[in-house]
Amino acid sequence: MMMYVVHFQAYGDDLKVALNAALECGYRHIDTAFLYQNETAIGEVLKEWFTSGRLKREDVFITTKLPMIGNREKDVSRFLQKSLDMLGLAYVDLYLVHCPVGFIGKDDNDIMPKDEEGNFVFDFETNLEGIWRGMEARVDAGKAKSIGISNFNSTQIERIIKVCRIKPANQQVELHAYHRQPDLQRVCKQHGITVCAYGPIGAPYKKSETTEFPPLLEHPVVSQIAKAHGKTAAQVLLRHLIQHDVIVIPKSANVERIKQNFQVLDFAPSPEDMAQLDALDRGGAGRTFIFKDFFIGIARIKQEVPKTQNRN
Repeated sequence: MMMYVVHFQAYGDDLKVALNAALECGYRHIDTAFLYQNETAIGEVLKEWFTSGRLKREDVFITTKLPMIGNREKDVSRFLQKSLDMLGLAYVDLYLVHCPVGFIGKDDNDIMPKDEEGNFVFDFETNLEGIWRGMEARVDAGKAKSIGISNFNSTQIERIIKVCRIKPANQQVELHAYHRQPDLQRVCKQHGITVCAYGPIGAPYKKSETTEFPPLLEHPVVSQIAKAHGKTAAQVLLRHLIQHDVIVIPKSANVERIKQNFQVLDFAPSPEDMAQLDALDRGGAGRTFIFKDFFIGIARIKQEVPKTQNRN
């Protein structure tokens, strides 16, 4: 299923315009998170569509995520209910653990807590197994149809697999042609966990963090393949991942690009195209979302930090 995430940096009316355009185009999977702080706006749009009869609840697939300040077994229920209340829903189709590290916030609104020196306030007692028990309980309660993980590395996945009663249905992680993470993909496939890519076109809005390589959308190989198929560079990059059985979340607030990102199933890259795109992989160096820079002082809990699985 094609997955769509409303641009988490677009709030209020901008987000509503983008989401309405996506639903008009045919998108039926909405990806959000407590951390994005846009669940209320999404809920308002969904209510309009449900009330008008244009959609029924079962027509859409809604994913949201447990925030890092909720990464404790006892807090899972409360934070999911907060998300449900904002979305105006009785249940979500997929609930993900957003990140395998926990924060200690002053309150439930302190989503990215920092100390006086500007360092993130980590919960060094983060217990993945306990969090997962809390996630499973939400399935039992009918609040989540399925549960999954995000930004987990192979070791963390194996920890969950060893104790789980309900296996993770999905892993959402950064994936694109520069950063394919084949080892991590293999681990997920081995355990029957579907893989969903965020930043599937290289997160151009974060291009200042990837100065080592040309922007993925402008790479000559991508441009050449796009021209040959009469498609945009973004469409080629999305289709490349889909060919590898990866679900994609194209992120855009631009109505025209939202439409284009949905039109990726009417062509297929040739084996030669795929080989060229695969060869763009730069392993860990191709990563766009730099956790080691984001989490100051992370060495204390480095075993819990999402690690790149492919460092060729």
